[in-house]
Amino acid sequence: MQGFWVPRRIVMAVIAALIVIWCVNSLNWAWLANPKYQTLILQGIWTTTWLLVVTMVLGMLLAIPLGLAQAAGPWWLATPSLAFCGLIRGTPLLLQLWLLYYGLGSLFPSIPWIRQSDLWPILRQAWPYAVLALTLSVAGYSGEVMRGAFKGVPHGQLEAAKAMGMPRFTVFRRIWLPQAMQRVLPTLGGETVLTLKATPLVATITVIDIYAVSSRIRQDTFVVYEPLLLLAVVYMALAGLIVLLFRWLESRVPQKTV
Repeated sequence: MQGFWVPRRIVMAVIAALIVIWCVNSLNWAWLANPKYQTLILQGIWTTTWLLVVTMVLGMLLAIPLGLAQAAGPWWLATPSLAFCGLIRGTPLLLQLWLLYYGLGSLFPSIPWIRQSDLWPILRQAWPYAVLALTLSVAGYSGEVMRGAFKGVPHGQLEAAKAMGMPRFTVFRRIWLPQAMQRVLPTLGGETVLTLKATPLVATITVIDIYAVSSRIRQDTFVVYEPLLLLAVVYMALAGLIVLLFRWLESRVPQKTV
């Protein structure tokens, strides 16, 4: 603990404490006492959190086969995977989100069998398109990361496992995938934080996340800086939790060997 409190960190902590004290005493936080805004803030944090978790899980489930196809698949799988990752990485996420929401979202109402199906009450809402856009974005970026991770696993280990009679899927499940995930954890933590910071874009298609709540509070109260400061604190707290989670995961995973 003594090594943590070096002079520069003490100075930074003192400066941060002074800034917090000044913000608490000098700015207008009366709106925070309103139960309506308290409920909206909690709902916005929850929406941002579940949106991040769902899209990261679904995105990684797509990224693994995308990376595997590029690393070891035949050309008829590797080429579409490479094209998909290039398309996602080469176009803005906002454009992808709008194309899905205003494109598919405008097309579906004109298809009778979709309007008459049980999926229509879901497809007429905005959040499925937000989940789809963020999931494809995670898959596109993380697919390239997984490609490098798969190629980074020593080929000799895979050949040795096959020589011992292991089936291909067992080799993948017990050797190739675990070592690839072990190598990709630090980068995946950064990708998760970047995805968190991309979630405010869903407010442009009427999904009420914490950014949309902040904008509504500013419109209702004409208070500008305080909701933005609260928004910054929420994102910093969530990003800090993500960093701590991935550092914990890295500490639980055995160090890679060459």
